[in-house]
Amino acid sequence: MLTWAAAGLAPALLAGGLVAASSTESTPGVELSVGSTVTLIGHGHGHGRGMGQWGAYGYARKGWSAQQILRHFYGGTTAGKVDRPEIIVALTGQNSVNVHADAGMRVGGQTVAPGQAVSLSGGTATIRSGCGGGVIRSVPATFVEPLSMAPNRPAAEFLKFCGSEKAYRGALGLEGGRVVNRIHIDDYVKGVIPRESLPAWADSGGAAALQAQAVAARTYALAAIAGGKTIDDTQNSQVYGGVSGEDRRTNVAADATAGQILLQNGQPAFTEFSASTGGFSAGGRFPAVPDEGDTVSPNHNWTVTISAGTIGSAFGVGALRSFEVVEANGLGAEHGRAIKVRAVGSGGTSEVSGEEARTKLKLKSSWFTVQGQPAPRIVKPPTGPSGPSLGLDFGSFGQFVDQIIPGGAKFLEIAASAMDGKFADLGGLSGPLGEAMGLPSLTPDAAGVTQVYEKGMMFFTPATGPRVLVGKSLEQFQERGGIPALGFPKDDGLG
Repeated sequence: MLTWAAAGLAPALLAGGLVAASSTESTPGVELSVGSTVTLIGHGHGHGRGMGQWGAYGYARKGWSAQQILRHFYGGTTAGKVDRPEIIVALTGQNSVNVHADAGMRVGGQTVAPGQAVSLSGGTATIRSGCGGGVIRSVPATFVEPLSMAPNRPAAEFLKFCGSEKAYRGALGLEGGRVVNRIHIDDYVKGVIPRESLPAWADSGGAAALQAQAVAARTYALAAIAGGKTIDDTQNSQVYGGVSGEDRRTNVAADATAGQILLQNGQPAFTEFSASTGGFSAGGRFPAVPDEGDTVSPNHNWTVTISAGTIGSAFGVGALRSFEVVEANGLGAEHGRAIKVRAVGSGGTSEVSGEEARTKLKLKSSWFTVQGQPAPRIVKPPTGPSGPSLGLDFGSFGQFVDQIIPGGAKFLEIAASAMDGKFADLGGLSGPLGEAMGLPSLTPDAAGVTQVYEKGMMFFTPATGPRVLVGKSLEQFQERGGIPALGFPKDDGLG
């Protein structure tokens, strides 16, 4: 157990937006007091799963294409095309629909002339001579549409809210008591990319990073919808600003990747991304990989000094006596991301995950260590394809899975064991599946587990057990809509 002398930790100095603290030495046997401070050495910003945005930018500047960037961060995925062009986005800042368009609109099957406005109430659309003008007629409708719902339409067709003049591509309407934007997925990402990354990267060799962001944003939205999630315009989904949130440079990236998504096990991959991995992604749905591009990140390295009192209060242990990272993943500097963190105080002991510690202490990421502490126990996540058998170390991998879907680790372990047995029964590598590709994956709704193989796929739910599809059976399953349309296979299809 590590303890520090109160006098052994010097106050921090704020420099260049990052906190830099003087070095300290551990002093065993001297307890921390309320006036003590603890210095943390950290890396990265965000959860670190999937693509690191600064890393993508760094790789783009090294000459990597968007496809190379995506393959690096999203191991086990394949390139795919959008098969669901329109999505619904809830607009949290709007409470009514009263719109106009320079080129005119359509509502209830009727054309609305330029200069006229339409307001919605319940299931009725009222057409007026202009914003606030006299009533012309009313028709049954819950959506107002532009002249064309095709993507990439001219600005004169954008629907604009009366008063604010805030413009949106696609249709605007009422659904479930909310104002929503029904929009082509390619138009949607145009309002997302500038809010989730930096358009200026295009001016300094980072165009490929913005293209990778477009593919990730498009895929993420479709995966979330497939998992039953309602998409809105906040960080609960992805920040979306409509036309006002767009930038010419990121629109170019969206157009360059139109319709492109990533597939995992035949479905849109849950392509999470974070600002900065710190130099190594966190693993989870995708293998943990080095991120040399992240050296350009302003948060690649950071240091922060926190009072013992703040830590004791955050962890609910009273006066803090010791604080340390007891388990880390061993990937990268300072032993990698914290897996388990322990705080001991006058009121007891608290052990939490690295992500929980990050939240409690408002840290930039869970990749941190306590300056001067002894080396933590290393618990490595998987860093690549698992080989012919699933063979995963669920003691470590499960902690990452549970960060994504609470309780998912046990389910994944049960599924993997059953699937491993099925793989062996079918003849292993010499059987109809061939080698496992990447890692087993929970479906976005956590209802089942899928695993891609060289020649087919395996599916698992508690009701069906492990089921295998290869060749024509798999092709027909995917052509008919896959899991969202047909549910999980109930029988094997080996031809």
